[in-house]
Amino acid sequence: METFNLFPCDFSCAEHRKALAALINVYIADEMGGGEPLEASEELRLAQGLEQHPSAVVLLAGVHGKYVGLLVAFENFSTFSVRPMINIHDVIVRPEYRGRGVGRLLMNGMIQEARRRGAARITLEVRKDNLAAQHLYQSLGFEETSPGMYYWRKSLE
Repeated sequence: METFNLFPCDFSCAEHRKALAALINVYIADEMGGGEPLEASEELRLAQGLEQHPSAVVLLAGVHGKYVGLLVAFENFSTFSVRPMINIHDVIVRPEYRGRGVGRLLMNGMIQEARRRGAARITLEVRKDNLAAQHLYQSLGFEETSPGMYYWRKSLE
């Protein structure tokens, strides 16, 4: 069995920046992402934006010198619990590594980091049709909110 390793993204490392962009493009190209891959200028802006964001948490998973998974999260503040909270924005695993524990490694790494930060909770969103991700999240103790919530957005483009 392969042993996957977890790394905090080091934005000063060209290899980590390249892995970040490549994994985001894997997600964008996936049917769950449904978009166009980032252009080179956008890849640079992505790395710079995450590096400069004061609350970004970016984890990479790798095996045998190849980066195969990515988790991007942001620390926020819960006014109800008066403590930090973490929102997981992206969990990405290369298709050929799905079902092999990479997502679980990334999620457990984020759970540990959230505890280290004294966070009250971790939130995330998941597509209704992404049953594999839902199964993983449920196995880690995540559940729908009560009362149920909607995920709404307003695009400003």
